[in-house]
Amino acid sequence: MANNILKHPRINLLINIVLSLLIAINGFYLIFPVLINALFLLPDKFETFNSWENTLSVFDLFEIPQFALGCALIFAAIGLTMRTRAAWFFSLIILFFTCTYASLTTIQSHWLMPYSFTLILVLILRFKFYNKHSIIAGSYFALTGMILLLFYAVFGVLYMGSQFKPALTDMPSAFYFSLVTMSTVGYGDIVPYTQDARFFTLTVIILGITFFTASLSGVISFVTDGGFKQIIHSRRIQNMRNNHYIIAGASPLAISLYQGLKDRKMVVTVIVNKESAHTFPADTDIVIGDPSNTECLLKAGANKAKYILALRNDDSDNVFIILAAKEVIGEQTKIISLVNSSSNLQKIKRVQPDMLFSLQLLGSELLIRTLNNDPIDNKLVTDLFFGHIDT
Repeated sequence: MANNILKHPRINLLINIVLSLLIAINGFYLIFPVLINALFLLPDKFETFNSWENTLSVFDLFEIPQFALGCALIFAAIGLTMRTRAAWFFSLIILFFTCTYASLTTIQSHWLMPYSFTLILVLILRFKFYNKHSIIAGSYFALTGMILLLFYAVFGVLYMGSQFKPALTDMPSAFYFSLVTMSTVGYGDIVPYTQDARFFTLTVIILGITFFTASLSGVISFVTDGGFKQIIHSRRIQNMRNNHYIIAGASPLAISLYQGLKDRKMVVTVIVNKESAHTFPADTDIVIGDPSNTECLLKAGANKAKYILALRNDDSDNVFIILAAKEVIGEQTKIISLVNSSSNLQKIKRVQPDMLFSLQLLGSELLIRTLNNDPIDNKLVTDLFFGHIDT
């Protein structure tokens, strides 16, 4: 019972939102004291600015990485709402470094480390929930990570400027050293000579490698999990949706008609509602949406279709599909509608589909003529099928 509740989509969504908020709270907790410190102390320092090292000396050694970690946690929390694998991986990395930061300080370590470690465990347990792959999300986190790392590296270098040979006292030099170190090129023209500076440089190298690896893994997973294949397949389908058949509905008739058209090598696109259960084959070109919506019809290529077939079990649904189709169809497109109840035949005729047919009318009339030994020919069957005879 409990497992079924946890697997419910809305419960999963609620858990994801709560987890994102908890991670964001972690980030705000790290940022807040640094912002307060900067708000009260930095304005006076900038008024008497003589060097970056002197200005940034108002901060504790760990406050710059603390601020960068806090920002990263907030970005990670935002990303988790998209349920992408890249967001999940990025959050794990940042939480791991938060635990490391907590172990190196004494101010927040009494609760920050177990709190962050608990969030890591929850993320690991919910690994399968973050199953979406997006090249956009991967790029977002790669760019966010690099910007935050660059911020950390540049201001860290300026904070410890005199601990390098030659001393780094200006922004361009700090930016140059940060990029060279992050990319692990290491020309050797600037060298850290104190223990703090060496440790700081080591963290920049490790973080640079980590974010590069994370970015690369996001791209690789997108490729290996079929992301590019899906894009190519989607574009191929769009190109195929020309002079094709569109079936709106998932009724038994719609499924039988689909199979018949595919057996004759016709290109068919099916439109079904999100909540509708269907038994179309797995390789069917399906558009999920409301077929009475013009945007959905255009997505299925209604403006380039040969026929649009309204085959819903409800006649009122078929009427709305006809009306929507008339707004977007091309000059050569024909609309055919199913009439489920013969009593609605005249009503559906009023919206003027190109053709309509009534299996109920056809079946009952053929049975009556057979019982009465009345003649039946092809013209009669065609007229009955398309509702051209009033009975």
